[in-house]
Amino acid sequence: MPETPSDPGPDSTPQGTASRPARTGYACIKGYLRTLDGSPGVYRMLDAEARVLYVGKARNLKARVSSYSRPSPQHSSRIARMIRETASMMFLTTRTETEALLLEQNLIKQLKPRYNVLLRDDKSFPNILVTGDHAFPQIKLHRGSKREAGQYYGPFAGAGAVRRTLNQLQKAFLLRNCTDSMFDSRTRPCLLYQIKRCSGPCVGHISEADYAASVKDADRFLKGKSTQVQEHLAVEMEIASAKMEFERAAALRDRIRALTSVQSAQGINPQGVAEADVIALHVEGGQACVQVFFIRANQNWGNHDYYPRLNGEEDASEIMEAFVGQFYSTREPPRQLLLSHGLDEPDLMAEALGEKRGGKVQIAVPQKGEKAELVGHAARNARESLARRMSESAAQGKLLDGLADALGLDGPPRRIEVYDNSHIMGTNAVGAMIVAGPEGFEKGQYRKFNIKDDSLNGDDFGMMKEVLTRRFSRLLKEDPDRESPAWPDLLLIDGGAGQVSAVHSILAELGVEDVPMVGVAKGVDRDAGKEEFHRHGQRPFALRHNDPVLYFVQRLRDEAHRFAIGTHRAKRAKQVGATPLDDVPGVGATRKRALLQHFGSAKAVSRANLSDLKAVEGISEGLAEKIYGYFHENG
Repeated sequence: MPETPSDPGPDSTPQGTASRPARTGYACIKGYLRTLDGSPGVYRMLDAEARVLYVGKARNLKARVSSYSRPSPQHSSRIARMIRETASMMFLTTRTETEALLLEQNLIKQLKPRYNVLLRDDKSFPNILVTGDHAFPQIKLHRGSKREAGQYYGPFAGAGAVRRTLNQLQKAFLLRNCTDSMFDSRTRPCLLYQIKRCSGPCVGHISEADYAASVKDADRFLKGKSTQVQEHLAVEMEIASAKMEFERAAALRDRIRALTSVQSAQGINPQGVAEADVIALHVEGGQACVQVFFIRANQNWGNHDYYPRLNGEEDASEIMEAFVGQFYSTREPPRQLLLSHGLDEPDLMAEALGEKRGGKVQIAVPQKGEKAELVGHAARNARESLARRMSESAAQGKLLDGLADALGLDGPPRRIEVYDNSHIMGTNAVGAMIVAGPEGFEKGQYRKFNIKDDSLNGDDFGMMKEVLTRRFSRLLKEDPDRESPAWPDLLLIDGGAGQVSAVHSILAELGVEDVPMVGVAKGVDRDAGKEEFHRHGQRPFALRHNDPVLYFVQRLRDEAHRFAIGTHRAKRAKQVGATPLDDVPGVGATRKRALLQHFGSAKAVSRANLSDLKAVEGISEGLAEKIYGYFHENG
């Protein structure tokens, strides 16, 4: 059965989860009608293998399911195919249709049904945080849940937009970005003070009151009151100049320029829209691009494009409704959404988003004025972004065709997996797998493998054997019939004849001998451009040095190497910071830090007596006994 959804509420009840009937299609669906009533809820359509085909919501479950139980000219070919494949259904009733809408979007993101429009990018967006638990607040980039005390500003479209804004805000307001522990340990100002990016509160170069005034100015600016801030700074600059305090006047001038730089970098800064997400859709050639602009505090805080997965027959309102529902299932919506296309049920969506926000959310499709101009700008970006993507996809398709010809494949590969290892003298060994296909690098499919066999000690063949054994054993277990798109069409290995022979033996042991595999080795001078290609039982060959396919393979190999090196460095850095305290039950990062600050080292903690452990702030009597017992019973 598919994954069980989260509990939709105390009044929600499952319906129609009887054993799967032998019939499929209209007859199968019709068989569920007698078990349903007119309650709102969510339904799932499953195929003969219990894989979820579609998730939908309904104001009246019986009426909606009834519409699928008989042929209708209103059914598109996509819906007709879905009905033919349906072998069973599942239902969850909810208290309201709004609750059904929220549950539907969560299930779509969780189960990724084949016939739903699916938002494939689920990244979180960063914010700027001005901390609120210190006399001299820190300004920094923040991503994730908003648990830390302070004032949040965002979202921004990406970390780059945040860093550019922070860079200018540091020049304008001289707020610190160092951590509290670094702040407390300073005895003299850091480099940022020397280059006029910080006012030096750590060593008393600014009073708490003056620093608070800078924080207040930054708050006003980030809330869109930039004109007031600049006017205030201009007045101060004139006063300083009149008093012949030319150094202070020059510093204020630089702060005004920094604020102007932030505004110019943000581009569109609407006067009549204080807070909104501008969402525009463009559909062409069976593909779609959705462009989202984030307007906060009358400023443009960046934009991001999305390419939802379509089946090719959805209309614009269906795509937009699916996007909006899934996009805000894990994000807080703004006060206003400005859309290029209307929704089928805008009032219901506004009610659902309002419940999530805890306040009213307005959804509009503006036709004139500044709001329409914002939507038009976003629509133009969506059209241009989709054109670039389609052009890149066409170029990628040509490269895949060329790769198939060069390697003698039956057809262009849909999924290429590239493997590489990384270690230093056998330590912190990791294996890495990257994935590429018609859409380019599929970074969501990348995988890392921590090498578990310590006896390998730098044996590249042995590490590759472990990685591929784990990878294909899992594939065989999860999809023995090889129907999943997770099965590769081509394996690329960083290495020559020895690696190819070893990998061939590994795959033969697993019974996977029909997946093409090629080793890519540097030539005799180990120069890029002289790579040799190795296949099992065949002579190695090379491509001409200016062949686009050769450049493509080099990019694949370099990306695998980059990912492997990055994974190895992260593991090594984690080990450098590791201490015996990491293995003590109940000791997390905060308590570990408290213990190290109190005792100075992990060794000193291990030697401490029980009364000393109890004296550490945040360490309860019970936890102190656990820590003492861990080191003395396991020592």
